[in-house]
Amino acid sequence: MEKLLFSKYVMGNIILENRIVMAPMTRSRAIGNIPNDLMAEYYSQRAGTGLIITEGTSPSPNGLGYARIPGLYNKEQVEGWKKVTDAVHKKGGKIFVQLMHTGRVSHPLNMPEGAKILAPSAVGLKGKIWTDQQQLQEYPVPNEMTTAEIKDAINEYVLSARLAVEAGFDGVELHGANGYLIEQFINPTANKRTDEYGNSAENRIRFALEIAEKTVKAIGKEKVGLRVSPYGAANDLEAYEGLEDTYALLAEKMNQIGIAYIHIVDHSAMGAPAVTDSVKNVIRKNFGGTIILAGGFDVEAAEKKLSAKKGDLIAFGRPFISNPNLVEKLKTGAKLIDADMSTFYTPGEKGYTDYPVE
Repeated sequence: MEKLLFSKYVMGNIILENRIVMAPMTRSRAIGNIPNDLMAEYYSQRAGTGLIITEGTSPSPNGLGYARIPGLYNKEQVEGWKKVTDAVHKKGGKIFVQLMHTGRVSHPLNMPEGAKILAPSAVGLKGKIWTDQQQLQEYPVPNEMTTAEIKDAINEYVLSARLAVEAGFDGVELHGANGYLIEQFINPTANKRTDEYGNSAENRIRFALEIAEKTVKAIGKEKVGLRVSPYGAANDLEAYEGLEDTYALLAEKMNQIGIAYIHIVDHSAMGAPAVTDSVKNVIRKNFGGTIILAGGFDVEAAEKKLSAKKGDLIAFGRPFISNPNLVEKLKTGAKLIDADMSTFYTPGEKGYTDYPVE
């Protein structure tokens, strides 16, 4: 009997060839923040997965926090992404772009001239960030966003989603996880506001809801997903009182908006705090759409979650880096190649497109 993991799945108006998702992973190969031929080759090598979700892609010059990450807010970037979507679709794959505004996780050296480091509040991060010009640098304190800047940022997501459709993507994933801008609003560790975008859970999730609502209106509900990481400690965020109620409410509201999926990240396999079953269950219960689970899965663990109806799709991350044909390998039980961590974020093909495809 075929395992559920390798069975087809209908999500909205697209048919996925299997229930395996390639998780979004920053790879820092977009020179000048423009997608290129090398990136098209990388994604097309992995087109055998049910759904590819691209690396975090900024909807705004203000969201380009890391060196060499792609954007999706101008014509050149649309043309670059067309190469990627064409290459994936030629192989029968499906691909969503992840829209990631880094917010306070940034440095001016990684941003174009005139861009600003924006966040819900002027709360800085501890630690350092890589810049190609001056290597590791301290995080600057971000600028607290004005109401006008919040509205502008929402509109940037919507424009980026429209451009994503123009570039040939099957949909967009709003990155509300890992301590980037949307999660900075959700989490009171980073959001100290007292206006309609802060203080209560209802207000802190408003930014995410307004982006989702407007994006759905712009490109259709079947083309919009959301990634979340409750209990995630990435980028200086912490657990807080009322966390599970916050995500219960977020899931309920996203269900009302009608987005296609919620993608729940659990990085406990990599040493992060565990995401409780109770919060995963309440998101599942309150959200009627597809649930993607991510975090340290193998075939057996994936099959258990699918059989128990805890999730509908299972995302794999790092194994995809060094195993372009991961779906085939998981199916046959072939040995996986370990990834070279030293080339995760370096420019060029080494550790990117040079892993054996067969």
